[in-house]
Amino acid sequence: MSALAFAHQLLPEMRFGDGALFAGLVVLALVLGSRVYGGVRHARGERLLIVGTSPLARLVVEEIARRPQRYALVGVVEDGADLDRLVAERRPDRIVVGFADRRGRVPLCRLVESRARGIRVEDALETYESLTGKLALEMMPPSRVIFSHEFATARLQPVFARALSLLVAIVGLIGLAPVMAALALAIKFDSRGPVFFVQQRAGLFRMPFNLIKFRTMHPIEGLHSEWERDNSDRITRCGRWLRRFRLDELPQLINMLRGDMNLVGPRPHPMTNLELLVLTARNLSEVSGDAIPYYSLRCSVRPGITGWAQVRYRYANSLEQEVEKIRYDFYYLKHRSVWLDIRILLETVRIVVSGHRTIPAEVEAPRETVEAERERA
Repeated sequence: MSALAFAHQLLPEMRFGDGALFAGLVVLALVLGSRVYGGVRHARGERLLIVGTSPLARLVVEEIARRPQRYALVGVVEDGADLDRLVAERRPDRIVVGFADRRGRVPLCRLVESRARGIRVEDALETYESLTGKLALEMMPPSRVIFSHEFATARLQPVFARALSLLVAIVGLIGLAPVMAALALAIKFDSRGPVFFVQQRAGLFRMPFNLIKFRTMHPIEGLHSEWERDNSDRITRCGRWLRRFRLDELPQLINMLRGDMNLVGPRPHPMTNLELLVLTARNLSEVSGDAIPYYSLRCSVRPGITGWAQVRYRYANSLEQEVEKIRYDFYYLKHRSVWLDIRILLETVRIVVSGHRTIPAEVEAPRETVEAERERA
């Protein structure tokens, strides 16, 4: 049924001189009505019923508890034996299935019936992902990564990312040349040492390249830790301001122009830490029953100056925190799109302007954004 015909059924007494105008008004009213309904639903909190008590299901329960204004946990049951009764009594908006072993335990018929009633049914992995904006890699079956089409490259995203990166690099290097010159003088006057910090990083397909940044620390000889917390006493006065507003990253416009990096993507790791991170990422998949080189997938895209992990998490100061950032990187790889890149850039601008490093790690990725990002650009 066309919008005009639908509008005419709703408003039969009205005279439609310009049908398109009236149809547009009715469609607008329907859209606004759906928004209001969604707002009311959000205000009362989406009701979630957890079926299963796997470790991942328990993590989902913890994440829901952190968001009492948005979600209401109406029950956690070990199996789905009384699912029909529970659905009737507790009226969930969403059923989350989280079994450690699904063989013979998932109440498929009851779940299909619930879905037919308009109740959202999803796997605990998907729920955890939408709540946290990261992937629970150690709890994902390797086959879910290997055979998933969601990790396939979006059609327009690589072209958009490279074109935008080249444009920003050219305009930035020309427009910010006076600023970069002033920063170089400030670094020189503030402390001894070179203006730039150059380090070998892992690029596309793990190919090494020389990443260029403004120096923010006093130089040191010999081997030393790569973690920021172990080098905090070396940060210069000028370096603290450069780091706070991300100005130390400006020379990476040269890396973008060369093609070493894009504007948005996973941050490139130092080559000195590469083997350790590859081994750690491999161990994540061993937890779920097999060993696959997760890190190779992370290196299947160009690294970026900013990325999803950068706007969702803080600086990594340990191997555990670096692994946490990898979980965010995989969320980006799974949902990579033009729209997600734009969102990351907007968040980055907010961080640079405010001077705050990142938004809290527990802030959720909004459901509507996750679903929009699944529509591949």
